[in-house]
Amino acid sequence: MSKTIRQTVTFKAIPHEVYEALMDEKKHAAFTGGEAKISRIVGGKFTIYGGDIQGKNLELVPDQKIVQSWRYSDWPEDHYSMATFALEPTEKGTRLTFTQIDVPDDKYEDIKQGWKDYYWAPIKKLLET
Repeated sequence: MSKTIRQTVTFKAIPHEVYEALMDEKKHAAFTGGEAKISRIVGGKFTIYGGDIQGKNLELVPDQKIVQSWRYSDWPEDHYSMATFALEPTEKGTRLTFTQIDVPDDKYEDIKQGWKDYYWAPIKKLLET
């Protein structure tokens, strides 16, 4: 069985800055503290956190949407989830609506909290200070 994570977070930054934090290797490494290799083309692969997380870009709409297959190194072999980052401009910045489907049941709580601790909070710190 698998579960779906849904989270919404608002950043005091324009959509382009949020998109670049997620897709630019140097900016991604800056907020995660781990090595990032990220292709910027559809069908291109990425590895982050020194290879602990890997996947492929399924859809890229600059400054608006990122859809990627995601696999954590401790997941069952060949099991991928699908992560969608939808960016919308707001009066004060950007609303990011995040959905990750097919997360293994036994990893759900850790991953759900991990997005908050290892992505949203550090991106806010990177972009809002």
